Amino acid sequence: MKSNTKRNRYMFGLGTVGRDMMYSMVSMYLIVFLTEILNLPDSTMWWMTGAMTVLRIFDAVNDPIMGFLVDNTHGKFGKFKPWIVIGGLIGGILTVLLFVDYGITGVGYVPIFVVLYLLWDLTYGANDIAYWSMLPSLTLDQKEREKTGAFARICANVGLFVTVVSIIPVTKALGGDTKAWFTVIIVIVLITWVFLAFTVFGVKEDKSIHVKQESTSLKEMFKVLFKNDQLLYTAISMGLFMIGYVTTTTFGTYYFKYAFRNEEMYSIFAAILGISQLAALAVFPLFSKKFNRRSLYTFSTILVVVGYLIFFLTPMKMIYIGTAGILLFIGEAFIQLLMLMFLTDTVEYGQWKLGNRNESITFSVQPFINKIGGAIASGIVLATLILSGINSAETPDDVTESGLLMMKFSMLILPIIFILIGYIIYRRKFKIDKDLFDKIIEDLAARGDIKK
Repeated sequence: MKSNTKRNRYMFGLGTVGRDMMYSMVSMYLIVFLTEILNLPDSTMWWMTGAMTVLRIFDAVNDPIMGFLVDNTHGKFGKFKPWIVIGGLIGGILTVLLFVDYGITGVGYVPIFVVLYLLWDLTYGANDIAYWSMLPSLTLDQKEREKTGAFARICANVGLFVTVVSIIPVTKALGGDTKAWFTVIIVIVLITWVFLAFTVFGVKEDKSIHVKQESTSLKEMFKVLFKNDQLLYTAISMGLFMIGYVTTTTFGTYYFKYAFRNEEMYSIFAAILGISQLAALAVFPLFSKKFNRRSLYTFSTILVVVGYLIFFLTPMKMIYIGTAGILLFIGEAFIQLLMLMFLTDTVEYGQWKLGNRNESITFSVQPFINKIGGAIASGIVLATLILSGINSAETPDDVTESGLLMMKFSMLILPIIFILIGYIIYRRKFKIDKDLFDKIIEDLAARGDIKK
């Protein structure tokens, strides 16, 4: 094992703690800020629903262009770290601006939001693509990739669940108003910058993996995206999973406030789930030693489906909801890590099949999928909140039983459908197992495309 392997594992992983705190604030709690703190009326929220959906889809199309720019960056600091820094700094400032109360609640708020959100998406995308596309440049060993990926996902989930557990009680303790949210978001952005420094200054890439190659043209960029069949199938499966996952997590606050009728329990519930998910990621390398990735994906999908069904069908008591949540989030933790590994291995597959190594164009698929999935999930959530009467309700008593059932269906049944379709596509179309990956590495070494 090379001397910097463990250092890279930890320095790379730590870089995403704050990033995921910041991302979860925008992806999960920006809607809460708009509906519960700014109290935007239904008329404005319909505009916001359309704006957020269109913006995320529009910006997602730009992610491959950003991957193209990263792959064609050549300088003394490499191609990844400059974009990690630029995206992290500017994206942090824009995150703060998204949580500012501009004193406007009518349609006039929409153009302000559109500009800020679009710029945020572009800058965060630059950071995200550069960060994750660095992973394949650290090692060619699949098991080491799993360890590094697992630690990175653990760090990401620490950031996510610290935010989920603390955001409601902390903002309430600070007054529960717009100033409280503004204070919290500033702290989160500062934390993001501190943890990004671990990756920027601590990670050393394995230069032997890279061979000198010509810059990628726009024509070749489209070739990477559409001729790498394993990348396409991974992207479709990831997208369907993300729609289900983000839809469920975004509904969390509303479920505990309007259905469970105890908003305070949400933080406790999130803490239990966070610990469960972190434990699942910690033991993943042990499971991967005994079971192949296909078996782990099947097992994880079963856990997710069982968890959703228990959540939907059983009485609204914490013992049932907690059990369902633990099964659900353990399974989803495994699936998230497996998806990251599938995507990582498509870098060498694309290099083997198409001739060029394009980490960033390949990994531009991840934020592309996250944004498309998030756009569709946000559309589902916002439409459900409006149609069910939750957005216009002043108290939980104002929401009808049919409105609550509509929310539960959108939160728990629709995600099962999306996640199962994604699993079926993977089972039928994805073919990069250990044997094929080993053959790919041997062939690339024989061609002189990498150094083993």
